Parts: sequence; C-alpha cells; structure tokens
Amino acid sequence: MSFSDLVGRLEADDALPLYLQLQRVLRSAIQGRVLQHDAAIPAERDLAEEYAVSRITVRKALSGLVDEGLLSRHRGAGTFVTSRVEKSFSRLSSFSEDMVSRGRRPHSVWINRSLGAVTPEEALSLGLSPGAAVYRFHRIRYADDAPMALEYATIPAYCLPSIEAVGDSLYEALAQSGYRPVRALQRLRAIALTKAQADSLGVAARDAGLLIERRGFLPDGRAAEFSQSYYRGDAYDVVAELSSGQ
Repeated sequence: MSFSDLVGRLEADDALPLYLQLQRVLRSAIQGRVLQHDAAIPAERDLAEEYAVSRITVRKALSGLVDEGLLSRHRGAGTFVTSRVEKSFSRLSSFSEDMVSRGRRPHSVWINRSLGAVTPEEALSLGLSPGAAVYRFHRIRYADDAPMALEYATIPAYCLPSIEAVGDSLYEALAQSGYRPVRALQRLRAIALTKAQADSLGVAARDAGLLIERRGFLPDGRAAEFSQSYYRGDAYDVVAELSSGQ
C-alpha cells in the first residue's frame, strides 16, 4: 500500500491550492490517528513524486503542520508526527480542545470534586467576597493513555448549575452555562515535581515540570476560573506567537 493509499489523495477538481490540499490530507490522517504519534513522514522528494507536486509545495504544506504542532522536524532524521503536546498561548482554549485538535483522546481521572467556601487566596484571585461558594475540581488529565497534567481548578458556584455538570471538559460545561471565559491571564513557571505529583504523572520525583496558573474572565470582567495545572516537562511544550507591534 502506498502512502497516498493510506492517508488519502488530492482531488483533481479541488480549487484549493495544492499545499493546502496536502495539509488537509495529512492533518486528517493525524487527527484520525491513521498516522500514529512518532510515525515518520516520507521525505519531501518522495511526497512530491507520490502526489505529483513540486517539492516547494510539499515543503510549504509540511511547514504549516509543523507550525500547528502536528509535525516536528529532526535534523538528519526527518519529519515525524509529534509525540509532545504543544500549548499555544496565542488563543484561549481548554485542555480537551488542545488534545482533540492534535488527534489525541482527552480524558480525566478525578481525585476530588467539592463545594465549599472560598479561601483567602481564591477570593483574591477570583474577586469574590469572603464566604462566597466555589466549586473545586482536582483531577489528572490524560492524552490518550498518557498522564499529562495535574489540574486544580476553582470556579465560582454561580458559574455552574451543579458539581456534576463538569465531565471531561470544564470549558464545555462553562459554555453550556453561559459562563465560559473569553480572556485569561496566564503565568508559566518551571518547577521540580514533588514525589506525590511525579507519582500521579508517572515520572520520577524532581523531574522537570511546568506550572501554568490561569485566571479566566467573563465579558463583564468578572473572574470565572482560577486554575493551577502541573504539566510533565518531558511531554509538553509551550508556544507563543510574538510580534514587534510595528
């Protein structure tokens, strides 16, 4: 079976530019898990011959998928479906949305869900009055079968109808309630994982980790989310698009 038989062919009557057609075919194969993580992509020359396009077309298609975090290039080795997860700081998205967009299956193992009164730290972060009710969610986040992060999220109680409203995606539950954040402030810090955190994530104590702290805000300026997520440093990259402002 040829590579194009496996992942799909280009359509002769498609008006879309050839590099975008090739991107679409490869993206669909990755997200549909036809191409598994760490799978090697044929060389540019071979893809050009396979799809009867120029090497420039192939290079442009692959570069776009590298920018999306779906492919990674390794000098001297070739191009591969990425096994690491890249989190972009250029848009506000949930863990579940990030995983699905990269062809991964997100799910969670719950450690604790509770309703209680806001703590002083939570009150400061969420702008709530002392004694205000909040929901707390503590879980391990998975991509496919690999543990990726420990998540602690605190949500004002008025943002959700009940504690059971949250399934795999917190943002989906908030959207259904009309309280999904539209902007957020995030802080990223390198950490060494504690033994308890490392045990939950399947790595060694003192391994490198990333702490991402987020405060999400509603259109009227109220805070709707305060979360602290501890990510495995060996499986997660953070990407930000920067401009000079000129």
